[in-house]
Amino acid sequence: MRSCWCCWVARLASIMLCLGPAFADADDGIDASHGIAMHGDLNYGPDQGFDYVNPDAPKGGTLRLSAVGTFDSLNPYIIKGVAADGLGLSFETLMEGSSDEAFSEYGLVAEKIEVPADRSWAIFTLRAEARWHDGTPITVDDVIFSMETLKTQGNPFYRIYYGNVSKAEDLGERRVKFSFSGGENRELPLIVGQLPILSKAYYATRKFDETTLEPPLGSGPYRVSAVEGGRSISYERVKDYWGANLPRLRGRYNYDVIHYDYFRDPTVELEAFKAHAYDFRDENSSKQWATQYVGPTFDKKLTIKEEIRHELPTGMQGFAFNSRKPLFADPRVREALSYAFDFEWANKSLFYGAYVRTESYFSNSELAATGLPGAEELVLLEPLRADLPPEVFTKEFKAPATDGSGNNRANLKRAGELLDAAGYVVKDKKRIDPATGRPITFELLLVDSAFERIGGPFAKSLARLGIDCRLRVVDSSQYVDRLRNFDFDMVVQSFGQSRSPGNEQREFWGSKAADEPASRNIIGIRSKAIDALIEHVVAAKDRTALITATRALDRALLFGHYVIPNWHIRSFRVAYWDIFARPKITPKYGLGYIDTWWIDPAKQKAIDQGAAFLKQE
Repeated sequence: MRSCWCCWVARLASIMLCLGPAFADADDGIDASHGIAMHGDLNYGPDQGFDYVNPDAPKGGTLRLSAVGTFDSLNPYIIKGVAADGLGLSFETLMEGSSDEAFSEYGLVAEKIEVPADRSWAIFTLRAEARWHDGTPITVDDVIFSMETLKTQGNPFYRIYYGNVSKAEDLGERRVKFSFSGGENRELPLIVGQLPILSKAYYATRKFDETTLEPPLGSGPYRVSAVEGGRSISYERVKDYWGANLPRLRGRYNYDVIHYDYFRDPTVELEAFKAHAYDFRDENSSKQWATQYVGPTFDKKLTIKEEIRHELPTGMQGFAFNSRKPLFADPRVREALSYAFDFEWANKSLFYGAYVRTESYFSNSELAATGLPGAEELVLLEPLRADLPPEVFTKEFKAPATDGSGNNRANLKRAGELLDAAGYVVKDKKRIDPATGRPITFELLLVDSAFERIGGPFAKSLARLGIDCRLRVVDSSQYVDRLRNFDFDMVVQSFGQSRSPGNEQREFWGSKAADEPASRNIIGIRSKAIDALIEHVVAAKDRTALITATRALDRALLFGHYVIPNWHIRSFRVAYWDIFARPKITPKYGLGYIDTWWIDPAKQKAIDQGAAFLKQE
């Protein structure tokens, strides 16, 4: 879906909360609005477009993009198969988010949302003009079918995400009511607003939970127009798209065609970009960013290399342990292995000094824990003291550091002490589990061979501890399958975060998700304290309470040593052929190259001529 996975909590007037202009009688405790804000007022009225969009942007041209790996399905909502990139362009949600507000949603398929002061239900009124690509209207039956189908047949994520939606009712006059259970959860109206809408009639003759390469019936600004299984997929702009003239959609989705080509190897993918096989690239390798974006096309400004600053929380990337494995069930072992990763050396020698060490699951945001817990956090943490690491109360988390010289002796000594305390002994230069007599050995599973240059030095450092870490690179299909079934020892994993964490934290770290195949709790965390802190995040009544609860959760996760933190950067590193124009305002929390940029015909012509000239040379 086009809307983000993040969960949104709204303020209500009766408790100093606001949903924007109210249409219902204030005395009945119900607010009705075109949108819903997490805290404070909405930035935009019902007839306003987003500031970061040019409503007069021209339509036309083809945006060519790339992906690495393969795909075998055009259904992005089920556990089976590997879905093609871009499918969210074909599906709409009840509401959509703004990229320049901390947390707000505005009506999309729904034109209005109604909620009571206690947030026990939400009513959405569908737009009369909302249509499927075959011209039939989107109905309340479709909305109810979507909720029920995703919860029962969709990816397990949906069962958790929509787990507190207890009932969906057709109220007539295009109104659908969702009732909620499970205690206070003020973000549920916005979570339901993110529901992707599926056609009940379409799936009446098709199995929803099976992979397929048949183009789906959608309602979004694009439809699938061409598919070559595992190799490419194209989307064409729907000329009679029902939402084209909505105020917040004018000037968006401007390309006539969006086309993805798949490459099996990242190196080949980059070379294809230089040869103008596709137009836009978001780079995640510091080495490639520093060394590969050079040549005649860059010299002549045919291709542009740019860093675009953002204010997005960067979340956590790290070497993630599978704590279901006996070796990694002991937090002392997990902490010990963190001392073997020398970030300072890697940043200087491998990353060209591009990165900052990550020391929070909510890095680059006010949600990150700093210093010692304050009085507000302690109110939440003290009742959980028996189930939390004692360091939560006495230390500020700091990842192990070195001077960058490559001499990691002091940290390895500390690692050895922790392994000794965990009962692992050294025999013939190998760390031995005395219970089994076997040496410590595990596999670092990778999907990108480029990460071998980081994993290799890490494995060598572990070898100095007597630990055998083997690197294994597999293709994307096998990698996805093994993660879904928790068939790994350690992986490199990213845990993205929104400006307003909520329900999704249950699937990241919640005990109920630990044994749910394909859940995002790949670490296998089972902690009563973390479960309780997640519920404090979910139930936060205002921004201050949310910050406090999230920082407390951050501390519990950090001192659980569930990952070895990696690094982050606070800008988008993008390269593109100079065919684009874009709005003057860049949103704080997004890039927008798919939905707000457009192709400038004059630039396109100049690029075509310049590329032809270079080929002649």
